Amino acid sequence: MAMETVQSVATRVKTALGEAWIPTIYRQHVLADRTRRYALNCPTGARHVEIIHTLLGIEVKLDGRRVLVPDLAVARYLAVFARIGAEAIAIPYDITRISRVADCMEQSWQRLLLLVEHHAGGRSSYFRARVRSCLRRWMREELKALGAGAPYPSFELTRRRG
Repeated sequence: MAMETVQSVATRVKTALGEAWIPTIYRQHVLADRTRRYALNCPTGARHVEIIHTLLGIEVKLDGRRVLVPDLAVARYLAVFARIGAEAIAIPYDITRISRVADCMEQSWQRLLLLVEHHAGGRSSYFRARVRSCLRRWMREELKALGAGAPYPSFELTRRRG
């Protein structure tokens, strides 16, 4: 039996995720509606992401750098993209949608990690880390191609009847 390559295992994980692939969720549930741009500046992915509750509010700690966020839903949403290594992303303008999208993305991230362990279970930790790195690189490339949207949301002006 021939040994599988990192790319072949990563491809099997991506195929198993299907519609739960994070860039697919991003395209279908985030970019489909009005968004605002957020510069995350995590070009290679944060090794350690932590959500911290402080007296001033909620912060996301990215490898020692702290980012103040308005609420827990936004913190969870940004944490997923920080782990991937996105530089700039779109955030849903409708704050009621952020929590649902963050749930989907966190579930997808955890499922990705479990699938890597399942498909590369008998391999070394170094091999599994390379598979995760390959998947993060693919997600970064797809997210960059999808774009982060406009810096500010556009509002449709309606004419008043007068």
